[in-house]
Amino acid sequence: MALDDKLDGMKDQALGKAKEVSGKVTGDKQTEAEGKAEGVMGKAKEKFGDVKDAAADMVDDVKEKLKE
Repeated sequence: MALDDKLDGMKDQALGKAKEVSGKVTGDKQTEAEGKAEGVMGKAKEKFGDVKDAAADMVDDVKEKLKE
């Protein structure tokens, strides 16, 4: 479900940001980089959810037009 993708993406972004900040505070560049990467993946998951929603809307529109 697209909502699940969006929620997973938002969760990953939040966890990634926390990890990134933790890495900055402790001076751990690897943890900081991993956090940034997780944040980017979270944004990608969220956008994927948006694309799935748009595709489902298009399919519904086509179905409605075919009924006419």
